[in-house]
Amino acid sequence: MTIADCFRIGSILKTKGLKGELHIYTDFDGIEDINFNTIFIEVTGKLVPYFVSSIKYLQKNAAYLILEDIETIDQASLLVKKDIYLSNKLKPKKKKNEFTLFDLLGFTAVEVDEGELGKITSIDEYPQQIIATVNYKGCDVLFPLNEEIIQSIDVVKEIVLINLPEGLLDVYLE
Repeated sequence: MTIADCFRIGSILKTKGLKGELHIYTDFDGIEDINFNTIFIEVTGKLVPYFVSSIKYLQKNAAYLILEDIETIDQASLLVKKDIYLSNKLKPKKKKNEFTLFDLLGFTAVEVDEGELGKITSIDEYPQQIIATVNYKGCDVLFPLNEEIIQSIDVVKEIVLINLPEGLLDVYLE
Protein backbone atom coordinates (compact mmCIF):
# COMPACT_ATOMS: atom_id res chain seq x y z
CA MET A 1 0.00 0.00 0.00
CA THR A 2 1.40 3.40 -0.97
CA ILE A 3 0.47 6.86 0.25
CA ALA A 4 -1.21 7.49 -3.13
CA ASP A 5 -3.58 4.57 -2.38
CA CYS A 6 -4.62 6.12 0.94
CA PHE A 7 -5.93 9.30 2.51
CA ARG A 8 -4.67 10.86 5.71
CA ILE A 9 -7.09 10.95 8.64
CA GLY A 10 -4.87 12.34 11.37
CA SER A 11 -1.87 11.66 13.56
CA ILE A 12 -0.90 10.07 16.84
CA LEU A 13 -0.47 12.68 19.57
CA LYS A 14 0.74 10.65 22.54
CA THR A 15 0.36 7.44 24.47
CA LYS A 16 -2.33 6.93 27.10
CA GLY A 17 -1.84 4.64 30.03
CA LEU A 18 0.60 1.73 30.25
CA LYS A 19 -1.12 -0.81 27.97
CA GLY A 20 -0.37 0.73 24.58
CA GLU A 21 -3.43 2.91 24.08
CA LEU A 22 -2.90 5.87 21.75
CA HIS A 23 -4.41 9.35 21.84
CA ILE A 24 -4.99 10.42 18.22
CA TYR A 25 -5.94 13.65 16.52
CA THR A 26 -8.25 13.28 13.53
CA ASP A 27 -8.49 16.09 11.01
CA PHE A 28 -10.68 14.25 8.51
CA ASP A 29 -14.31 15.31 8.87
CA GLY A 30 -16.74 12.42 9.34
CA ILE A 31 -14.17 9.82 10.38
CA GLU A 32 -16.57 8.47 13.01
CA ASP A 33 -18.98 7.51 10.19
CA ILE A 34 -16.42 5.29 8.44
CA ASN A 35 -16.36 1.64 9.49
CA PHE A 36 -12.77 0.37 9.41
CA ASN A 37 -10.72 -2.33 11.12
CA THR A 38 -7.30 -1.60 9.58
CA ILE A 39 -5.28 1.60 9.55
CA PHE A 40 -1.93 2.43 8.02
CA ILE A 41 0.74 4.31 9.95
CA GLU A 42 3.59 6.01 8.14
CA VAL A 43 6.86 4.68 9.53
CA THR A 44 10.09 5.83 7.83
CA GLY A 45 8.26 6.77 4.64
CA LYS A 46 6.34 3.49 4.30
CA LEU A 47 2.80 2.62 5.31
CA VAL A 48 2.58 -0.17 7.88
CA PRO A 49 -0.83 -1.83 8.42
CA TYR A 50 -2.23 -2.21 11.94
CA PHE A 51 -5.46 -3.91 12.99
CA VAL A 52 -7.75 -1.81 15.17
CA SER A 53 -8.97 -3.47 18.39
CA SER A 54 -11.08 -0.47 19.38
CA ILE A 55 -11.49 3.23 18.82
CA LYS A 56 -13.32 5.58 21.16
CA TYR A 57 -14.20 9.05 19.86
CA LEU A 58 -13.87 11.69 22.56
CA GLN A 59 -14.95 14.81 20.69
CA LYS A 60 -14.86 16.16 17.15
CA ASN A 61 -11.12 15.74 16.50
CA ALA A 62 -9.86 13.35 19.18
CA ALA A 63 -10.04 9.63 19.88
CA TYR A 64 -8.40 6.84 21.84
CA LEU A 65 -7.11 4.00 19.69
CA ILE A 66 -6.13 0.47 20.69
CA LEU A 67 -4.21 -1.56 18.11
CA GLU A 68 -3.66 -5.31 18.03
CA ASP A 69 -0.09 -6.31 18.97
CA ILE A 70 0.59 -2.93 20.62
CA GLU A 71 0.38 -3.92 24.27
CA THR A 72 2.92 -1.77 26.10
CA ILE A 73 3.72 1.89 26.45
CA ASP A 74 7.14 1.21 24.89
CA GLN A 75 5.57 -0.24 21.73
CA ALA A 76 3.05 2.60 21.56
CA SER A 77 5.63 5.34 22.08
CA LEU A 78 7.35 4.32 18.82
CA LEU A 79 4.19 5.40 16.95
CA VAL A 80 3.83 8.85 18.54
CA LYS A 81 3.86 11.78 16.08
CA LYS A 82 3.19 9.46 13.10
CA ASP A 83 0.50 10.08 10.47
CA ILE A 84 -2.49 7.73 10.17
CA TYR A 85 -4.06 6.72 6.85
CA LEU A 86 -7.02 4.71 5.55
CA SER A 87 -7.40 3.03 2.19
CA ASN A 88 -8.91 5.21 -0.56
CA LYS A 89 -11.62 2.54 -0.92
CA LEU A 90 -13.05 3.74 2.41
CA LYS A 91 -13.05 7.43 1.49
CA PRO A 92 -16.62 8.73 1.38
CA LYS A 93 -17.74 10.17 -1.93
CA LYS A 94 -18.61 13.85 -1.83
CA LYS A 95 -21.75 15.23 -3.35
CA LYS A 96 -21.31 17.90 -6.01
CA ASN A 97 -22.40 20.67 -3.64
CA GLU A 98 -19.77 19.57 -1.06
CA PHE A 99 -16.78 19.96 -3.42
CA THR A 100 -14.36 22.71 -2.36
CA LEU A 101 -11.13 24.13 -3.74
CA PHE A 102 -9.23 22.10 -1.12
CA ASP A 103 -10.48 18.95 -2.86
CA LEU A 104 -8.23 19.84 -5.82
CA LEU A 105 -5.23 18.49 -3.88
CA GLY A 106 -3.72 15.72 -6.00
CA PHE A 107 -5.43 16.92 -9.18
CA THR A 108 -3.26 17.53 -12.25
CA ALA A 109 -2.93 21.21 -13.15
CA VAL A 110 -2.98 21.89 -16.90
CA GLU A 111 -2.16 25.42 -18.05
CA VAL A 112 -3.94 26.65 -21.20
CA ASP A 113 -0.73 27.66 -23.02
CA GLU A 114 1.99 25.57 -21.27
CA GLY A 115 0.16 22.24 -20.99
CA GLU A 116 0.50 19.90 -18.03
CA LEU A 117 2.28 21.48 -15.05
CA GLY A 118 1.98 18.55 -12.64
CA LYS A 119 -0.03 17.41 -9.63
CA ILE A 120 -1.14 19.93 -7.05
CA THR A 121 1.03 19.06 -4.05
CA SER A 122 -0.42 21.50 -1.52
CA ILE A 123 -3.25 23.97 -1.08
CA ASP A 124 -2.89 26.70 1.51
CA GLU A 125 -5.39 29.29 2.69
CA TYR A 126 -4.21 32.83 3.24
CA PRO A 127 -6.32 35.77 4.42
CA GLN A 128 -7.00 37.03 0.90
CA GLN A 129 -6.89 33.86 -1.22
CA ILE A 130 -6.28 30.15 -1.59
CA ILE A 131 -2.91 29.19 -3.11
CA ALA A 132 -2.03 25.93 -4.89
CA THR A 133 1.49 24.55 -5.38
CA VAL A 134 2.77 22.34 -8.21
CA ASN A 135 6.30 21.16 -8.89
CA TYR A 136 7.02 22.20 -12.49
CA LYS A 137 10.46 21.66 -14.06
CA GLY A 138 11.99 21.16 -10.61
CA CYS A 139 10.54 24.37 -9.14
CA ASP A 140 7.62 24.86 -6.79
CA VAL A 141 5.16 27.10 -8.62
CA LEU A 142 2.46 28.83 -6.58
CA PHE A 143 -0.73 30.20 -8.08
CA PRO A 144 -4.07 31.41 -6.74
CA LEU A 145 -7.19 29.28 -7.02
CA ASN A 146 -9.97 31.64 -8.06
CA GLU A 147 -12.55 32.18 -10.80
CA GLU A 148 -10.11 34.17 -12.95
CA ILE A 149 -7.46 31.42 -12.96
CA ILE A 150 -9.57 28.23 -13.04
CA GLN A 151 -11.07 27.59 -16.46
CA SER A 152 -12.62 24.17 -15.75
CA ILE A 153 -12.47 21.23 -13.35
CA ASP A 154 -12.83 17.58 -14.43
CA VAL A 155 -13.60 15.74 -11.20
CA VAL A 156 -13.63 12.30 -12.86
CA LYS A 157 -10.21 12.65 -14.53
CA GLU A 158 -8.91 14.82 -11.64
CA ILE A 159 -7.74 17.61 -13.94
CA VAL A 160 -8.02 21.35 -13.35
CA LEU A 161 -7.54 23.59 -16.38
CA ILE A 162 -5.99 26.92 -15.46
CA ASN A 163 -5.01 30.14 -17.25
CA LEU A 164 -2.12 31.72 -15.37
CA PRO A 165 -1.31 35.42 -15.69
CA GLU A 166 1.32 36.11 -18.33
CA GLY A 167 4.83 35.88 -16.91
CA LEU A 168 3.92 34.05 -13.69
CA LEU A 169 5.74 30.84 -14.69
CA ASP A 170 8.76 32.86 -15.84
CA VAL A 171 9.13 34.31 -12.34
CA TYR A 172 9.64 30.81 -10.91
CA LEU A 173 11.72 29.36 -13.76
CA GLU A 174 14.32 32.17 -14.00
